[in-house]
Amino acid sequence: MITLLKNIELYSPAPIGKTDILISDEKIAAIDKNIEIKGLPDLCIYDGNGRIAVPGFIDNHVHITGGGGEGGFATRTPEIDENDIFKAGVTSLIGVRGTDGFTRSMENLVAKAKSIRESGLSCWIMTGSYQVPVRPITDSIESDLILIEEIIGVGEVAIADHRSSNPGINDLISIAASARIGGMLSGKSGVVIIHLGDGKQAFSFLNTCIEQSEIPVRHFFATHVNRNYDLLCQSFSYAKKGGFIDLTTSGYVEGKDDKRTKCSTALKLALENKVPVEQICFSSDGQGSIPVFNENKELKGFTIGTCASLLSELKHAVKKEKIPLETALRVITQNPARIFQLPGKGEIRKGFDADIVLLEKDLSITKVMAKGRFWEPQKQKANFPRINKR
Repeated sequence: MITLLKNIELYSPAPIGKTDILISDEKIAAIDKNIEIKGLPDLCIYDGNGRIAVPGFIDNHVHITGGGGEGGFATRTPEIDENDIFKAGVTSLIGVRGTDGFTRSMENLVAKAKSIRESGLSCWIMTGSYQVPVRPITDSIESDLILIEEIIGVGEVAIADHRSSNPGINDLISIAASARIGGMLSGKSGVVIIHLGDGKQAFSFLNTCIEQSEIPVRHFFATHVNRNYDLLCQSFSYAKKGGFIDLTTSGYVEGKDDKRTKCSTALKLALENKVPVEQICFSSDGQGSIPVFNENKELKGFTIGTCASLLSELKHAVKKEKIPLETALRVITQNPARIFQLPGKGEIRKGFDADIVLLEKDLSITKVMAKGRFWEPQKQKANFPRINKR
């Protein structure tokens, strides 16, 4: 299968200008001003008519098997539908578990990741959940990373949150050490996703872990840092010391959320405070429940995260916050690919996977390509072989 995209305005995510992109099977074979190919029977030519081509989005925090349950069994969220991932322009994602590390098993997480891969998307997962000690699928965190292809790190481990298991400093250092060793031996990132609650000691706890250990700061990936303004401001200092911070795109409701900072606004504030863009990611918390608790920690309601919020916040960052498109793109493409060591991802470059999103000038999605194939909606129906009774 050979596909030629003509007349494309390319952001790789750096702005390249008008060009053509040649795709052979799953890879980008060439990028040039005017590529001409004739006589190939399987050649598919698509005229982009000046549409914008950007790398497929990477969502580094998705509850692919569902999440929630803080309000009882009826508040469990369903597992994600692959069609919803594609429609959001997401071509690579990382699956996690959250509060419910009990009925949402690691075995189920691995199976769902394999299912997503079979649909044509790229998917990895993290071992563990909110709870400490981490309960891996094998006998250790290290073995999970070494022996199971899809597992690339640990998380999300919760701190400074009334739903966490209140781990100590040494607990978190031990987890990060295991993730680092497992990553080194398997050629993976070995990152630990740290779920930060709204407790006041969140970053002081994390900073102490780094100060009291030999673990490089890059192994501690702090997520949900825009859940309140004070936490967001603390995250700026953390990022300037080399830590990675993750802004959650789901959950903000205009006029109803006086604590959470809108993701695109948080990105603007970070850049204004001289935080290097290389240290920042967006993620959706897709299919996770985003609960609302009162001051007594009682559940009052929740919304469900969605991968589509990545594009929504990208648009808002560019149109409302006046952040350059190439800068806004980095936090959902190049940055997560580098931080989580996802080979061939995050850029439109020769030799990389052909994960491409075509956008109109208003940044709405026209086409999504994953591994060289344009997405078409899939009907969800079983395809089991018929058994003939005699």
